[in-house]
Amino acid sequence: MLKNHPKGLLVAFFANMGERFGFYTMMAILVLFLQAKFGLAAEKAGDIYSWFYFSIYALALVGGVLADATKKYKTVILIGIIIMFAGYLIMAIPGMTLTITIIGLFTIAFGNGLFKGNLQAVVGQMYDNPTYSKYRDNAYMIFYMGINIGAFFAPFAATAMRNWWLRHNGFAHDGSLPSLCHQYLNGTLTDTSVFQQLANNVNLTGSVNDLAAFARQYLDVFSKGYNYAFGIAAAAMIISLLVYVIFNRYLPKKEKVSTTQSEKIEFRLIPLLTALLAMIGVAYGLHFIKQVGWTAGFAFGLFAAFVTWIIMSSRKEEIDRVVALILVFAVVIFFWMSFHQNGLTLTLFARDYTVKQVGPFTNLFFTLLSILAVIAVIAGIIMLVLKKQSKTTRIAGLVLLVAGLILSVYKYKSFGPSNAISPEIFQSFNPLFIVALTFPVMGIFSWLNRKGIEPSTPKKIGFGMIIAATGFMVVLIASVNLASPKLLAGTPLPDSDRVSPYWLISSYLILTIAELFLSPMGLSFVSKVAPSRFQGLMQGGWLLATAVGNKLLFVGTLLWDRVELWQLWLVFIVCCLASAAFIFSILKRLESASK
Repeated sequence: MLKNHPKGLLVAFFANMGERFGFYTMMAILVLFLQAKFGLAAEKAGDIYSWFYFSIYALALVGGVLADATKKYKTVILIGIIIMFAGYLIMAIPGMTLTITIIGLFTIAFGNGLFKGNLQAVVGQMYDNPTYSKYRDNAYMIFYMGINIGAFFAPFAATAMRNWWLRHNGFAHDGSLPSLCHQYLNGTLTDTSVFQQLANNVNLTGSVNDLAAFARQYLDVFSKGYNYAFGIAAAAMIISLLVYVIFNRYLPKKEKVSTTQSEKIEFRLIPLLTALLAMIGVAYGLHFIKQVGWTAGFAFGLFAAFVTWIIMSSRKEEIDRVVALILVFAVVIFFWMSFHQNGLTLTLFARDYTVKQVGPFTNLFFTLLSILAVIAVIAGIIMLVLKKQSKTTRIAGLVLLVAGLILSVYKYKSFGPSNAISPEIFQSFNPLFIVALTFPVMGIFSWLNRKGIEPSTPKKIGFGMIIAATGFMVVLIASVNLASPKLLAGTPLPDSDRVSPYWLISSYLILTIAELFLSPMGLSFVSKVAPSRFQGLMQGGWLLATAVGNKLLFVGTLLWDRVELWQLWLVFIVCCLASAAFIFSILKRLESASK
């Protein structure tokens, strides 16, 4: 896998994997935690979620400017890891107010802003060396896989911690109960029959006689379980820090490279003032658009300021490449607005519309040990059937196959006819598919390259948008006959009306393929096209575009209680298809800039 690549790629791989494990532990449960702990409506929780996700990526622009100005990329990355660890510690403390919780979230966001974009830029710097330059796309695919190995285990860790704490206190898990508990305590629950039934089901010590006492205790235990899951994220940051501190010597030391004054970013007053005016103008203008408001206006205003400043600061020989990057940034806004619904409306769909109980075969994919056994079976088969494998590899494949089969059968027989699943676990399928599909996709691209017909990086991005639209089409079909959230009005959907988990799993599979076509390719495109003095800044620009898309995540929860479910998914389908059409309309310009 790492043949022909510099050693620093492995360092970046593991440093990023630890950080992403912590991040996705939190992202799997954040919106559920906010609703369970503070009783927030979907729209309010989604607004906080989108602000946090916006800040995670927007602050990468600050990190990029700081690293480009000082050339101390590795130092900025280290500071970012330490600050993120402090933020996760805040989130891990039970009983914090909403204000303190938000402070913790934005501490994490600031640290991530220093870390994420600059680590990506450092990866690109390794492949500026002509010896490694032709492996750049593959490098970002491998780097991206490291992100998702950590992300795969994260939801299982969060769910295991919460469920352990619930059981420790005499409760089982039911995702419908926190909302009913809050409704009962604030006096808005008119019919308590469903609440009583569910309370009896999860109370492991017997029937519930005092619903008020049960509601308070269940909410307290439920939310503390999530706090302790945030503690796991803090521990993951320690691992990331150790890997980085011990092995960062293998990363390039750009700060030691002498640069002339002409190579530095020029912070001139006129471009900065013009950028500020652009931000104010766009934010003020969008503020008056119904249902957009000042929050999205601010996000687009910040993006407009970045575009204005970077264009005005560019030299004549840089302008074509800068404009090409900005056009790609504009497209990915709408991809991430759609794709990152996986932690928001798709998680709400998993909680409110997907079955809570599954049979023993399906449950193989919802417990960590059993899904690892299934992965071992698949990996073993692949190692046995692929051509040109060594005898050692085939023996290892046979061992994996046999061990995986034995464990899978054992787990299957240990499951009951009906097994509870948690909505958070759906978040593990995307990173699992990323890890599983990275090498096949790389293999397809390599085969096309040998044939001389590999699509250009911009063309791959366009194809990714079309594939993403297909992913939302799957969940749209599943939603056609489902009652909208506005009709349910907080009442749980009857189990008989809930849909199979395979609808969401299939959607995540297709969206994952789209992500592989777009995200690592986009990172590679930025590192290839960005002028050398703007490397960190343009990686920050990519993340700023992602941030704007993340701020638009609120569109999902804004529409959640207002439209039919199939109409909600149609919005994202249209966004993805329109973005693909735009990419293909400017394809020649993008391809020219990347040569």
